[in-house]
Amino acid sequence: MLSPYRVLDLSTNHSAVCGAMLADLGADVIAVEPLSGSPLRQEGPFRHDEPDAEHSLTWWSYSRNKRSVSLDITSAEGRAALLNLVDDADFLIESFAPGYLDSLGLGYSSLSERQPGLIMVSITPFGQEGPKSAWAASDLTIWASSGALNLTGDDDLAPVRVSVPQANLHAGAEAAVAALVALAARQRDGRGQHIDVSAQTASMIATQSFILAPAWNDLSLARIGGGLRLGPLFVRFVYPCKDGFVNITLLFGNVLGLFTRRLFEWMHEEGFVDEVTRDKDWVAYLQLLLTGEEPIPEFERAMAAIEQFTLSHTKAELFQGTFDRHVLIAPVSTPADIVDSSQLAARGYWQKLAHPVANELAAFPGPFARFSARPIEYRRRPPLLGEHAAEVKAERRHRAAPEPRQADSRPPLEGLRVCDFSWVYAAPAATRVLADWGATVVKVESTRFLDALRTGQPFKDGVVGPERSGGFCNVNVGKLGLALDLSKPEGRSVALRLADWADVVVENFSPSAMAAWGLDYATLSARNPGLIMLSTCLSGSTGPHASLAGYGTMGAALTGFHELTGWPNRPPAGPFAAYTDYVSPKHVTASILAALDHRSRTGQGQHIDLSQAEASLHFLSPAILDYTVNQRQRSRDGNNSEECAPHGVFRCAGDDRWIAIAVTTQPEFAAFCRAAGHPEWVNDERFALFPRRYANRALLEAMIGEWTSGRDVAELETVLQAAGVPAHRVSMATDVLTDPQLQARGHWAQIEQGEAGTVTVEAPRFRLSRSGPVPPHPAPTLGQHNDVVLRELLGMSDEAITELAVAGALE
Repeated sequence: MLSPYRVLDLSTNHSAVCGAMLADLGADVIAVEPLSGSPLRQEGPFRHDEPDAEHSLTWWSYSRNKRSVSLDITSAEGRAALLNLVDDADFLIESFAPGYLDSLGLGYSSLSERQPGLIMVSITPFGQEGPKSAWAASDLTIWASSGALNLTGDDDLAPVRVSVPQANLHAGAEAAVAALVALAARQRDGRGQHIDVSAQTASMIATQSFILAPAWNDLSLARIGGGLRLGPLFVRFVYPCKDGFVNITLLFGNVLGLFTRRLFEWMHEEGFVDEVTRDKDWVAYLQLLLTGEEPIPEFERAMAAIEQFTLSHTKAELFQGTFDRHVLIAPVSTPADIVDSSQLAARGYWQKLAHPVANELAAFPGPFARFSARPIEYRRRPPLLGEHAAEVKAERRHRAAPEPRQADSRPPLEGLRVCDFSWVYAAPAATRVLADWGATVVKVESTRFLDALRTGQPFKDGVVGPERSGGFCNVNVGKLGLALDLSKPEGRSVALRLADWADVVVENFSPSAMAAWGLDYATLSARNPGLIMLSTCLSGSTGPHASLAGYGTMGAALTGFHELTGWPNRPPAGPFAAYTDYVSPKHVTASILAALDHRSRTGQGQHIDLSQAEASLHFLSPAILDYTVNQRQRSRDGNNSEECAPHGVFRCAGDDRWIAIAVTTQPEFAAFCRAAGHPEWVNDERFALFPRRYANRALLEAMIGEWTSGRDVAELETVLQAAGVPAHRVSMATDVLTDPQLQARGHWAQIEQGEAGTVTVEAPRFRLSRSGPVPPHPAPTLGQHNDVVLRELLGMSDEAITELAVAGALE
């Protein structure tokens, strides 16, 4: 789809997933590496544990479909060679420290003079400007700054990361979306721009808006392994079974509470609960707990009964109950479980590529989305260092970028029309990005089956209500709201007219739902041939698990994130809540924008089938390859890193206060020892060089814990950052809301949200130098824009609207 475009990828960390996504979407991506190779080539795991630039499975993970050239851009010759490449490039991706490329004469101002259509994507820990823009950082410390780390792990131990680093992956995927938004702007006036992506803000999506709780005057969540803690209430998600663990999405409300009721009906049949427990009001149960009408010990008794029930079954038996009993249970999958998945096998997900050095086939994660018109193809294996230098140098290419025209100051996506049937989190978070950048997004809802996100915390002032949910508001800012009853033919007729009006239709129901309503792609595209329709659900629209009514909590278990998060001697902690709902939105938005760009050149619409599980597996690629190549099963390993020592989270003064510290180089270790007041550690034979330091990391980190304990976290940040050591407090929600870097970037916006009054929401997660987003306006209340949509967008008459109301099609 993006075949006309060339990308120069100078990224140096896991943000290389940006170039990988653009390459998978068809762009010609050239990895521009230093002469010694990308730093990713030095990062394990390695094929057969042989450290080598061509054996890094981390490099393999993010370099398929790319070509490689190697340049020393610090030399005049290397800079000249890069500038020649820029002449034919549409995008340049980089992850250097702010100002580094400017110091070489390769900053955006210089490159854009030479190539006005260039879109330059800069990915940094905290952004290009602001009080933390120059802070030393690592993936761990970025994750700490986002608020996500504070929500993950057992409450009696330090907060814990996912064992495959995630922050720069979120940043890279966010950058791919930003690049395509900027491309839409360039289509209008031929002008490129500079994109500023902060890994901190990109990672904050993994808090699912719970960081807003203090600003909305509601209780903040507390960290608890395998579940959620809200004040005195602990909701457990992870349970042991005969052969491992399962995840049970044990939640309440008018939708999720029905699944919980069916679980207790099953348990009652097998004798694990009595009738009274079975027949509790699981729909209104949360409110009963919060008001004290239902004692919390009674709920704890129910969870204990669930554990006895799960211990009597295997993972497979419980998972089968998900389909037979219509409950929400998913196995906590190991890498072997994932690779052996019958669902992934039925969809032909795994892609085998031969590598000349390895001389063997390796199974890689497959397409993150399935496009009906231009499927993702794996055209190239991971490149050898500098493999394509001569090939690229010999090419003469007509640049795809149009000649600059009069600047267009409109939002990049103004004029794009989106019909959004999606609900809860993953897809609505994606369509919010479209609304942020100018698209008209109509969110179709039902008052009879409330969006489950309307029933979840945080609530304004802690008062439960469908118009008071901070989570719903945060992902639906800027949209129009239409309340429509799709069970009625009159409601479906309006939905058909909306699809005729739209450029894009987005839905995340079970695969059969849209067809049952006569709103499937075949029907809609027959009426609107240029339509882009994206369907997303947990497992995809085909295969034996296609009917799985799953949520991101289950997705995190199915895809291995639970198995890879926590402590080796404890049950899986799992990443916070519905983790695949925080990864897949970036793939959803990028897929839509790439399909729209393809349509602008070909007139061709298409259907996109996006499995949230399949997309999210790309964030675990190194662990997956470690199994398919080395037959090694990775599991949770606390905060350990095989590339860094020390690398951990250490207790500070105060209640649940912690600091994340990651020492990545020998000079950093020397600087750390001086800052900690222990210069003698540098020459201690146990710690002097990395191999010994890594071997003795438990002892070293215990000594560091003694130093940090009792010290103020802000003081520690100041001391360590002054020494150039990556360190950041493990930010609580209050820290994130008052973070001076986020305030400097204008990340928080104040809006008037109906009965909730003045509230705080997040602004867009990336910045464009030339194009601004639409100023945020409130998320829709139920049916708020019925008249606007029907009358102004669809041109319906008063009489026709009255007929709809009489028929009960409008809610």
